[in-house]
Amino acid sequence: MANGEDFSKKGGPLRVALLDDYEVVLIGLANMFDDYQDRVVVTEIDANADLVDVVDIVMYDSFAQAEADSEQLGELVRNPRAGKVVVYTWNFAPELIISAQDQGVHGYLSKTLPARELVAALERIHAGERIVTEPAGRVGVALALDWPGRKEGITDRESEILALITQGKNNSEVAALTYLSPNTIKTYIRSIYRKIGVTSRTQAVLWGVKHGFTPDFHRIDSWRGVS
Repeated sequence: MANGEDFSKKGGPLRVALLDDYEVVLIGLANMFDDYQDRVVVTEIDANADLVDVVDIVMYDSFAQAEADSEQLGELVRNPRAGKVVVYTWNFAPELIISAQDQGVHGYLSKTLPARELVAALERIHAGERIVTEPAGRVGVALALDWPGRKEGITDRESEILALITQGKNNSEVAALTYLSPNTIKTYIRSIYRKIGVTSRTQAVLWGVKHGFTPDFHRIDSWRGVS
């Protein structure tokens, strides 16, 4: 897949908008393109800026957001400002891929992809291909990516679960949003509690609020035209 060919429009690099509610996640994703600025330009990342750009690709990062079975994706696909819509995720449950494809999503890309392969995939999608990358298991995400709590030793998946808890989601809701079993969620929560030194959900939520686990904004609403 990573053949290095440039499938972007003649006259300039791909214009890409990044979509997630956590600034640290967006910045980490934007950093993936630092060495490929001749091929990819991130046109929207500032949540406080007016959304006026027409972009080639919208990358929907699923961190602590609805997964690919959400109707939000269909709305993005129908948005005239979004040339193509790509889901960027570590969750490759078959039903999620099918739902994304049914809604017209143009790409379903793994967070394990190194930057060169991610850029090549975006170029191919822009050229008209529909791509679903092969999941590489949970051996790790691309090195440039970031998430709340990473410096405290919290893994990417633990971070997402703590973010959802901090948003006020109960265990059943977290399990449904992440496509994990309730028992798996409980195991993650016990690990999170040990790492952050708390013994209750209330303490975990307070820790999460203090350490950046609340959404910085609601960027999906801006793209959906919701005030």
